[in-house]
Amino acid sequence: MSRQRVLISDYSWPDVEIEREVLARAGAELVVAPADDRETLRRLAASVDAIMTCWAPIPAEVIEAVENCRVVARLGIGLDNIDVAFCTRRGIPVTNVPDYCQLEVAEHTLALLLALARNIGIFHQDARNGVYARDHGPPLRRLAGRTLGLVGLGGIGRTVAERASALGLEVVATRRDLSRPAGTIPLLPLPELLERSDFVSLHLPLDDENAGLIGAAELAMMKPGSFLINTARGALIDSQALSVALDSGQLAGAALDVQDPEPPPLDAPPYNHPHVIVTPHAAFISEQSLLDLRTRASNQVVQCLRGEVPDNLVNPEILDSPDA
Repeated sequence: MSRQRVLISDYSWPDVEIEREVLARAGAELVVAPADDRETLRRLAASVDAIMTCWAPIPAEVIEAVENCRVVARLGIGLDNIDVAFCTRRGIPVTNVPDYCQLEVAEHTLALLLALARNIGIFHQDARNGVYARDHGPPLRRLAGRTLGLVGLGGIGRTVAERASALGLEVVATRRDLSRPAGTIPLLPLPELLERSDFVSLHLPLDDENAGLIGAAELAMMKPGSFLINTARGALIDSQALSVALDSGQLAGAALDVQDPEPPPLDAPPYNHPHVIVTPHAAFISEQSLLDLRTRASNQVVQCLRGEVPDNLVNPEILDSPDA
């Protein structure tokens, strides 16, 4: 029996030794793509049994190039770069690691919130420019009693809520299904949340329904002088509308760990606005989170190669498929 082969399309860390070691223990070989363009991936896919991907798009034409694809594994949480519907129709498992960085993203979100609330970015830039002044930027107000609105209330959103409450913030949230109880967190329709919140933080996956969720109309609903934080996906926000809202003073500032595209044009609006903090899609990163992610994603590939149900099967409906 020939050795099973797994293609990794791309990765965001220095090497792939963890992935290689986990797969090797199961007798599988890791194939590293030299580039993540569609044609390269399609060519390499013809001689592998499974695909692992971090950011690279994995469309249907790449997946169908695999003669008998055992799994498409996402090295991360979001699935917007994988054609999950195609995989499901073909009975192909799709996996992700949905909780590996909950603490990291929550901590990063709160770091951005505190930086906005205390004008840290503005003061730091002033100091770098030789200006020592306290009167630049939005008025400084204490956090206690202010409202944080969470758009999305999964694991990351709940972790943010717990820590924000400890700072004295009042937390409200919205999600698609407002009928499900959310413990002590009040659930509101999106327009009401935007009107009430001093800080709005996005914590939801990107899909066809919510691309551009925060556009000109939604920004106009936000409380004047409020702040917007995004550690989810850049395409959730209309960046041109955000620029207008910042220039008009409707928003006091924004913090964007994710952008569309990535990397963004840093010398263009809204990223070059003095009241905008940009970080390089780093909220998910810590030594511990990356070890957890890489090990668990690789182990799920091994499970699928062995014909087992993986720990986190994104499309469980395939279990009822005759092709599964």
